[in-house]
Amino acid sequence: MRRMHNNFLLPALCAGMSLGLTVAAIGKKKQETAGVSEHQCAVHVLNRFAFGPRPGDVDHVTAMGADKWFEQQLHPDQIDDSGLEARLMPLRTLRMETREMVENFPPQKVLKAIAEGREPLPRNPAKRAVYEAQLTRYEEKQDRKQAAATNPPSDATAQTTASNTASDDEKARRREAKLYADLKAEELLDLPPDQRMKEILKMPPDEQRALIGGNSSQKNEILQSMVPQQSETAMALNNPQQVVTSELMQGKLLRDTYSERQLEAVMADFWFNHFNVFVGKGADRYMLTSYERDVIRPHALGKFEDLLVATAKSPAMLFYLDNWLSVGPGADAALGIRRQGGKRGHGRPNRYPRNWPPRQPNANMKGKNRNGLNENYGRELMELHTLGVNGGYTQRDVTEVARVFTGWTLHEPRQGGDFSFEERLHEPGEKTVLGKKIKENGEKEGLEVLHLLAHQPSTAKFVCSKLAMRFVSDNPPPALVNRMADTFLKKDGDIREVLRTMYQSPEFWVPEAYRAKVKTPLEFVISALRATSADVQNPAPALGALQNMGMPLYGMQPPTGYSMKAETWVNSSALLGRMNFALALANGKLKGIPTAPSIVLGEGITNGTQSPNSPTDAHRALAAFENAYLDGTVSPQTHDAILKQLDDPQITGRKLDDNRRPPNLGAIAGLILGSPEFQKR
Repeated sequence: MRRMHNNFLLPALCAGMSLGLTVAAIGKKKQETAGVSEHQCAVHVLNRFAFGPRPGDVDHVTAMGADKWFEQQLHPDQIDDSGLEARLMPLRTLRMETREMVENFPPQKVLKAIAEGREPLPRNPAKRAVYEAQLTRYEEKQDRKQAAATNPPSDATAQTTASNTASDDEKARRREAKLYADLKAEELLDLPPDQRMKEILKMPPDEQRALIGGNSSQKNEILQSMVPQQSETAMALNNPQQVVTSELMQGKLLRDTYSERQLEAVMADFWFNHFNVFVGKGADRYMLTSYERDVIRPHALGKFEDLLVATAKSPAMLFYLDNWLSVGPGADAALGIRRQGGKRGHGRPNRYPRNWPPRQPNANMKGKNRNGLNENYGRELMELHTLGVNGGYTQRDVTEVARVFTGWTLHEPRQGGDFSFEERLHEPGEKTVLGKKIKENGEKEGLEVLHLLAHQPSTAKFVCSKLAMRFVSDNPPPALVNRMADTFLKKDGDIREVLRTMYQSPEFWVPEAYRAKVKTPLEFVISALRATSADVQNPAPALGALQNMGMPLYGMQPPTGYSMKAETWVNSSALLGRMNFALALANGKLKGIPTAPSIVLGEGITNGTQSPNSPTDAHRALAAFENAYLDGTVSPQTHDAILKQLDDPQITGRKLDDNRRPPNLGAIAGLILGSPEFQKR
């Protein structure tokens, strides 16, 4: 069914993505514009300043007034979000400090230190079991490496034979472990959760991995009813790092879907993308939770300079762009000078040992010493974070900024690393940035440069252009950007004031802006979950859909972040993927994400419960979904394309000669969710 409907609708879908919807003009002075309704205003603000409306949201905002709702959203601390917090409660890592996560869910560096006897195993039984399970894996891997190195096969044929034999042995061992794990699973299901956990901890590591590592119904049943800490421990027996990244992604999906503080969620997403950090780079797997929680979200609606400083000092950013490894060529550490007084200019200089500075643990810079100037952060700070690529800086400015930020580093990054300024790594002397002299002043040099960049007209224009692109248009009107930039400069980078200026501008409300922005995959998935009142009990299918659509959460490796422009996301393959997701969601095919498409239809049409009706039932359902999901603003092209499908037995839910069965509401809802109009906001 799905393939047939997708192929039928895809031409209409692709054509519709460039289709403009003409509605009455909406503006600040709405009462002066003929044909404008508060209802339309509510739809517009919910599509732009939230991740789309849920059932009832449009009526709520209409009754409150769009202006009042917007002002309320600008102050998220005044909005009760206890419903979301209840959903997030089981995800304990979202409340952990980075060091605590490293301690509970050990990375390879920690395991190596324990295997080499440099650190002890934890005493806590649950933690110890996680470490022992991972140590077993680590030691097996090291044994295989050593065996291959000490007994290399004499020729390629022998090498292949040995490899196949080892592979066969490994497969046989895994099959045996799975057999015992399956048998044990039956016993575990009869035990209470506490006893169940104790028995799991007693199992050999191979059997633990076989039990927890799969995706069986037995595994899900075993984990059910465990308290969060027990469930996390059980998952960590298989892959501790995955627990951290999985809960981070689950937390974002749940927050964007269910938070009442929708503008804060949208702005947090915007700023994380602006100050992008890739989750796949080493220690950032552990640092991103704090980065989003303690750096991005608290500053999402504050002053830009405060956000800029917070990101510059963030361990996640320092690690991602390698600034923690940067050493000034003239710094004491680079020259091997040790000063007795501890600071430059004090005491008699001594030479460091020949092997100073020591090698630093960084999986992405293997074999490199920490003894050179790194320009990564300086370049991205100006090109992506502040001035923009045409912001008037030179390569000399990049080098000078890099010199300024030498010494901004991390303390014990392997254990979770905090920001630290190290004088011995800092390049001495005066620097010049954008023509301004920066006197030698240690850490304060960096703060001075950040202040300078935050107050540049180029920064105001670049940042406001990106904000206008996110909220108004892929090609925002210059007059709007200039107006926002003026506010940015006059109000000391106050993000709330910039958003107010945008909201009050006529460009935000013109007909061309209404449902004109193509949703990114994230915006599409979240808006579909919200529209269908989905109860996300297991976020994995939605996270997998984002992966398939090319937008895995925290998965953009370059510092540019994901594109906000339609051209990046509009192609046949991507739109087909969206249609597949829409149909699966609306038909309840995403395991762990039940939806209730019938709730929007009111009395008279409820999925599977109505009395026999005429063949127009499917037509009535289509009209109801168009009103519910699209506020009735559907193009004739889309309406006709879906209407033609309503004679299909798989859509109507009945055979050609059978008028007794109700229409398949899930299929109809899925076609609406996959329509060009729903793809836009």
